[in-house]
Amino acid sequence: MVGAMAVTVQIADQVTDELVEAWVRLTPQLSSSSPPPGREQLDEIVSSPATEMLIARGDDGEILGSLTLVLFRIPTGLRAWIEDVVVDADARGRGVGEALNRHAVDVAAERGARTVDLTSRPSREAANRLYQRLGFEKRDSNVYRYTGES
Repeated sequence: MVGAMAVTVQIADQVTDELVEAWVRLTPQLSSSSPPPGREQLDEIVSSPATEMLIARGDDGEILGSLTLVLFRIPTGLRAWIEDVVVDADARGRGVGEALNRHAVDVAAERGARTVDLTSRPSREAANRLYQRLGFEKRDSNVYRYTGES
């Protein structure tokens, strides 16, 4: 870690101009093929009972990263997934991703989820090391994606 910083993690409870602007800045660092979510899409996430958008702020209050925690009930219990983890390039290696993920795991446990899943591309070496350090275990599983194109 380059040098940990004080990081505050909170659940977004409303969509502000600051949040919209943060996603304009963060989205290209997360995906080169997806446009930033607009206010309406962010409001859907923030207001949905199935998702919690966690945001991390640095010492100066600036939004440095985010993740979305998805919680849904199935017959075998409450499932929790971490999706779209992104930390601003200038803040990487300083504890932001760790703070976000620890907070997400705590929220999932508070809600009654026994496990939390996530996926990460093998090329994201630092992220994968972080997940393993936090106690996530690599599963022997196949992940399939249907795109509707056959």
